[in-house]
Amino acid sequence: MSLIASTLLSSPYKSYTYAYPHKTAYRPFSPRRLSEVWQQQNRRALFLYLHIPFCEMRCDFCNLFTTVNTSATLVTDYLDALERQVQQTKYDLGESNIVQMAIGGGTPTYLKPAELQRLYQIIDLFNVDYVTVPTSVEVSPATATRDRLSILAEYHTQRVSIGIQSFVESEVKSVGRPQRNAKVFQALDAIRHSSIPVLNIDLIYGLAHQTPQSWLFSLQTALTFAPEELFLYPLYVRPLTGIGLSGKSWDDERFELYQLGRDYLLAHGYQQVSMRMFRRCHTLAGQGEYCCQNDGMLGLGCGARSYTEQLHYSSEYAVGQEGVRSILQHYIRRERADFAYVNYGFQLDLDNQRRRFIIQGLLRSAGLSLSLYRQRFASDVLQDYPQLLALFPAGLAQQRDSSITLTSLGLAYSDAIGPWLYADEVVHQMDSYELT
Repeated sequence: MSLIASTLLSSPYKSYTYAYPHKTAYRPFSPRRLSEVWQQQNRRALFLYLHIPFCEMRCDFCNLFTTVNTSATLVTDYLDALERQVQQTKYDLGESNIVQMAIGGGTPTYLKPAELQRLYQIIDLFNVDYVTVPTSVEVSPATATRDRLSILAEYHTQRVSIGIQSFVESEVKSVGRPQRNAKVFQALDAIRHSSIPVLNIDLIYGLAHQTPQSWLFSLQTALTFAPEELFLYPLYVRPLTGIGLSGKSWDDERFELYQLGRDYLLAHGYQQVSMRMFRRCHTLAGQGEYCCQNDGMLGLGCGARSYTEQLHYSSEYAVGQEGVRSILQHYIRRERADFAYVNYGFQLDLDNQRRRFIIQGLLRSAGLSLSLYRQRFASDVLQDYPQLLALFPAGLAQQRDSSITLTSLGLAYSDAIGPWLYADEVVHQMDSYELT
């Protein structure tokens, strides 16, 4: 193993780099008007994300902003607050265009059918063209019911993502999830009999009692439903999650399981999009006008994050139930005018804008476009960040034409390469963050 590969693997930040800067780098700042924050941002191609922070149960590995055992009153109050936020945000942003949308959580389909209909009525305030705007919604085995799916189909949802994690009941039970395959198969059949064209299945490797044989069984079972996409997640032990509080760690042999899953999917007609994401060849999944490196993301709902070129902002973050409930109570008490201001997030200077661009491109199989980087920043990426050159002799990356792409080995090390590119300031903020 090369020195750079060894260094990357020893990084304390081996975790899913799904956004940069990480949410634990966010901090309070003096209130800023929403209209001013978005004034300089191109609003012609926005990603709209809505967060529903409710689940029927909380898995031991989950560090998302969500809560369980929710009363009907809290759900109603939450949707009321979300409507006020949407009204104010629509007013402050002025003319804008939504080109892609996702509803996540939590579990959005935790909402009852009437509540789900109301959610779409709230979204209607943005005049979303559901026929042309690719929309993804997260569901769970317990909530992917025909009545809910029919509502999603009514609004032309293109993609549903369902977290199965494993088709071996003892494996999901080990992370606090009393899931039965009968319910899972019922949900998957319902999705496949709906008119929603793209199915994504999430699986986890590194679970307790999992073997290469049982991991292969889960992969084989998943493919019987011919999903257009699969995400393969390693089990990470995060603070204040059920596993984190238990002191357990099941890290051994995860790399072998990753390789097994990758090779199996590649051999069965899937393309690797990133370390985690695999897409069946010749599908329409993933097509749209939105570019995460250049376009803004508008996050609405408690726990959602918004991205402009220079400022990322959100509500505060917690994992423990007491912290989540406290933040939720503050959110539902806000009046419409309160949503005209933001006061928690991270201001991106030029260095962090560049790093974000690099990470968002490099960690996907399409790679980092040198020409797009030059067009955006009027400079050369290898001169700005010469440490990238170390990836080439290590066999982790290669330069082809006008892009830098990770090799198969590099994609496998994505969870170390991403944090390796974090700015010192971001690392310091993450190190000093106190999670509640």
